[in-house]
Parts: sequence; C-alpha cells; structure tokens
Amino acid sequence: MKLELKINGSASRIEILAPAPACRFRLGEAAERSASVEIPAPGVYSILMGGRSYDACVEKTQDGLVVVAIDGYRFEVEVRDPRRWNRKSGGGGAEGLQTVVAPMPGKVVRVLIAPGDAVEAGQGLMVVEAMKMQNEIKAQRAGRVLTVAAKEGATVAAGELLATIE
Repeated sequence: MKLELKINGSASRIEILAPAPACRFRLGEAAERSASVEIPAPGVYSILMGGRSYDACVEKTQDGLVVVAIDGYRFEVEVRDPRRWNRKSGGGGAEGLQTVVAPMPGKVVRVLIAPGDAVEAGQGLMVVEAMKMQNEIKAQRAGRVLTVAAKEGATVAAGELLATIE
C-alpha cells in the first residue's frame, strides 16, 4: 500500500510492504526497512527498529490530522491514500486548476479529450478499466483541457495524474 504523507508540512511517501507485527516498508525512494511493531493499547505502538526501541502515541485530531508523539517529539501527519478517491480532491472547486487523477489502478482504454478542448461539468474525459469493469472519468466542472497525461493502452496507478483542466 502506498500512502502520501505530509509530516509537519513536508511531503513524503511511504510504501507499506508488510503490515505489523513484522512490518516492512520503504520511505520515499530509500531502501526497504523493517520493524517489529506491537500495539499494547489503542493508539500506542511499541516499535523495535534498527536495534532501538520506540514508543509512539498516535491520535487523530478533529480536522483529520494524525498527531504522533515519539520520545518527546511531536509530528503532525496528514495521510492521503490515493486509492481512496474523494470528489473534493479532484479539484472540483469553482476556480483554479483541476487535476484529474486515476481513482484506482487500471488500464486507460479510451481518451475522450485532447489539449485545448472545452469540457462541461460531468463530461466524460477518459475510460479506465479496472477488474474487468470500465469506469468513465468525468470532469468535476466546466473548463478547458490544458494537458492529457494518459495515453490509450497505458497502465495507471491509483492517484496518478490523467489530465489537467483550467
């Protein structure tokens, strides 16, 4: 599972290769790492990594952030799972740039737009096939297509940029 993180405002990525208790993960482009993780109480994690022991206290705030406290240090973490598509994250605002991303991993079977095309809200932009089902990706609002990053026949990952609309 790949997650996008903002830790105290700094962007990062983590790929979880195996979950707890024998956790394996990769931060950014770094080499794979491993840790032994135990959960003695809700929101408390006991971590053994690289020969050192850490106790992490984790809590969610009302505004959706995760606050992690380790050895007296406090980290505010915003976690985004690109697999969890949210209509708000598609750039559905009234102004600015709309980024259209793949809501799930799949294959682009049809591209229905080209740079410079005018599109209306709800208009189909492309079709992505996932698990033998075709899903039409639609514009959240009216605008003009700036870029089309996806090509027919290409495989895309969840959260990957497909197009931008102004």
